[in-house]
Amino acid sequence: MSRRFHLALHPYGVGGPGQHGLWKDPSIAKNASIDIQYYIRQAQAAEHALFDALFIVDSQFINAGYPPHYLNRLEPLTLLSAVATHTRHLGLVGTASSTYNSPFNLARRFGSLDHISGGRAGWNVVTSFDTGTSRNYGLEEHLDYTTRYGRALESVNVVRGLWDSYEDDAFPADVESGVFLDPEKLHALNHVGDHFRVDGPLNLSRSPQGQPVIFQAGVSEEGRDLAAQVAEGIYAPGGTLENAREYYADIKRRTAEAGRNPDHIKIFIHGSPVVRGTDELAQQRADRIADEDYDFRASLALLGRAFGAHDFSQYDLDAPFPDVAHLAERGGRTGAAHIIAQAEERKLTLRQVVENFTERRESPFVGSPETVADTISRWFDAGTFDGINVAFRNDEDLKYFVEGVVPLLQQRGLFRTEYEANTLRGNLGLPIPVNRHTAERIPVGAR
Repeated sequence: MSRRFHLALHPYGVGGPGQHGLWKDPSIAKNASIDIQYYIRQAQAAEHALFDALFIVDSQFINAGYPPHYLNRLEPLTLLSAVATHTRHLGLVGTASSTYNSPFNLARRFGSLDHISGGRAGWNVVTSFDTGTSRNYGLEEHLDYTTRYGRALESVNVVRGLWDSYEDDAFPADVESGVFLDPEKLHALNHVGDHFRVDGPLNLSRSPQGQPVIFQAGVSEEGRDLAAQVAEGIYAPGGTLENAREYYADIKRRTAEAGRNPDHIKIFIHGSPVVRGTDELAQQRADRIADEDYDFRASLALLGRAFGAHDFSQYDLDAPFPDVAHLAERGGRTGAAHIIAQAEERKLTLRQVVENFTERRESPFVGSPETVADTISRWFDAGTFDGINVAFRNDEDLKYFVEGVVPLLQQRGLFRTEYEANTLRGNLGLPIPVNRHTAERIPVGAR
């Protein structure tokens, strides 16, 4: 089968980073971010359009300057477990921190979601962007980059080991013989590493897809290396076609160098398509969205996230950008370092930094259905992504995309006309991982 395009939906409730005016939209309920019916409707619309997955982001620290959606939102695994009972095919990908969760707890929670959904769970592994999270977990300071990514790699490996606690045929449940469990098919992990000691086994069997799908969203060198080693799906930043193509090629190269099949890692870029009947109407809609979201004060507060939720309102806006490099190492280091470098090179004031780094970035996917489908096709053929993680302003914008663009992609053979499988792995074209203990009994030549 020819290469197919994938779609994930990224709902943002009352408004995430940069969406400062979304909560004011009369079509958006003011409690959308904590209304499970909102997420169920979003998921069902995505499933009706044959999307691959629903993607739920998360963080565990806020202050009053954070985006509206971040201030009041549901915990991802709880949310997705509810959505699972109202969908049949849609993948359910939740974000959880490897820095502030134990591997056993993660393995059990995502394994449970995988069973509840019949094999549709995915774990988006993050190391936690917000430095203030540490103080919500009894720690004085956030772990440094090297420690966080070393912990993340070990955490994923431990979780995968726990997911293999039972072999697929561990439960004969034979009434006549009185054997419920074959004890030889149950395996303790007995892991001792740099960051964790976990005995196991996990008290949960494998799901129809073997293990939940591992996603990751790293942009830094450490993040890209982690993705190449463990990720099966990636949420990439996107940017220009050239930026996206460079990232795509780099991740595929690193994956091959790690001894993995590059086709077994699916890269999704972020996208916010704006579709209307004509290019002109779509551009007008995109312009209105940009106008609704312009809020300098909110952008100033948002800038602080990359620097450990630092309060930039204390500085003179028209003075040189302050020396805050020491705040970046344990926060959003890659993004913060880029901001600092640009501020120094161009001698920017704080006001100019806010205006430059929170300025409107036009989505490449704006236009009529034909224009947007053409752009998606061109980017896809250019080797920039395997799919797009799309976000829409409201239900009307989602509808324009689903009813206008998706059929054109289907006509071109780029997008499915029916689901290939009942599991997330099956729809992404990813293999079911063989249980490691079962594999040990398979002759090398037969694997």
